[in-house]
Amino acid sequence: MNESPRKNRDRRKIGILSEDVKLTAVLTSALGSEYAVSIPFHAARAREIAEDESISAIILDIGSGIVFGEDAATIVDDLRARAVPVVVMTDDENRHYATDLLQHGAHSCVRKPPAIRELKATLQNACDSRILKNELAVAQRRLETTGGLDQLVGAGPQMQLVYKLIRKVADLNASVLITGESGTGKELIARAIHNTGGRADLPFVAVSCGAIPETLIESELFGHEKGSFTGATAAREGYFEKAGNGTLFLDEIGELNPQIQVKLLRVLQQREFQRLGSSRAIPLRARVVLATHRDLAQMVTTGEFRQDLFYRVNVMNIKSPALRHHAEDIPVLADHFIRKYAATYGKDVHGIDPEAIDLLQTYSWPGNIRELENVIQRSLIMAEGQKIEASDLPDVFQDLDAGEAEEALPSGSFERMLRDYKVKLANDAITQCNGNKTLAAQKLSISRAYLHRLIRLGDGVQTEIPLPGTETARPRLVVAAVG
Repeated sequence: MNESPRKNRDRRKIGILSEDVKLTAVLTSALGSEYAVSIPFHAARAREIAEDESISAIILDIGSGIVFGEDAATIVDDLRARAVPVVVMTDDENRHYATDLLQHGAHSCVRKPPAIRELKATLQNACDSRILKNELAVAQRRLETTGGLDQLVGAGPQMQLVYKLIRKVADLNASVLITGESGTGKELIARAIHNTGGRADLPFVAVSCGAIPETLIESELFGHEKGSFTGATAAREGYFEKAGNGTLFLDEIGELNPQIQVKLLRVLQQREFQRLGSSRAIPLRARVVLATHRDLAQMVTTGEFRQDLFYRVNVMNIKSPALRHHAEDIPVLADHFIRKYAATYGKDVHGIDPEAIDLLQTYSWPGNIRELENVIQRSLIMAEGQKIEASDLPDVFQDLDAGEAEEALPSGSFERMLRDYKVKLANDAITQCNGNKTLAAQKLSISRAYLHRLIRLGDGVQTEIPLPGTETARPRLVVAAVG
């Protein structure tokens, strides 16, 4: 007969550090069916096995406070530094030593000789503590490397707010509504919520409501029984069942018709649903995350979206920012996509020229991050060197004029001030080079084409700079006011 999963899970590795050979033999026999017991014969060996992340706890028989010639407090300190829980064992005569060790960070204390049932309960608690600490350490490393936020990229203030909200809602069972323009990464935010929370190892089921025909949407979401409609030749699970205890992501909920809106409201309220053609209630176990690019509040006003459903799904709202509102993240996003597609296409491309970055940051990005990914993908294919150059970008960037650039960056924004400062530097360099634009470009270590683009960006700003040593009219150069 096979052992139960719980029994296999509970067979954890423990160590027993004791000079009492008879006690060690008794404990090994009593605990061996539930624990893999290791017997270190000196304190140094105990430290060695503590380095093994699979060790769950160590029983320390302290006797008079000296174990194998070492101070028990020093041993506890060393084992605690290795994050291994220590269960101290002592008789009544030496119980004061145990009190001191608890202050040094020992997990718990049991009487010697121990009651086996009490010892097992204490060990169980210590092992659970070790597992929890390991899980927290893994989660912390994950946060330090990827933030637990899946493939989301960006470090600007807008994205930092998104990360903060994701962490707040990750382990809640409340519905979350993600709003934002198409192409801003709403599904990535939903996946980040799933991966950051306690359901990370469970299914994540993504459904685009707008891509399912109205005649099939109810069956696709809730499932159906055999014979419930023409063509239903077998029973079938819907997406709500497939998500199980994981996360169900309903994208573009603004496309749902009124009939399905009513059913969705009932499911979210009652936390249960029925397959088409069945009266059997199935509990909703999944966490539901929803998204839309439409203005649901406005749709409520026009009668296109139910008000009660809007209040139900809008418990927590995360707004996915448009790319033009966090243009400071474009360089890191571009680098992310370059690394992704360089491997896909076998291209030896490792970066992007600053002039190309400047063009990307002055564009309005109606298609948001999805459009940026497409642009980088196309530009990488066109690139002939190890960097994407401005000339590798699509024609829309080659034709970008000053008027488009002015509209792309809102007045007073950091990106606008940075761009205006570049214009000022360009104008100053031209002045210092007596109007020689080639020398000015060399002085700034930029291309002459980029210098001309900066001149165009400065057109229309209030302060003119006359070129020195000129008697005839020259093209007007202007300085943008900064600060």
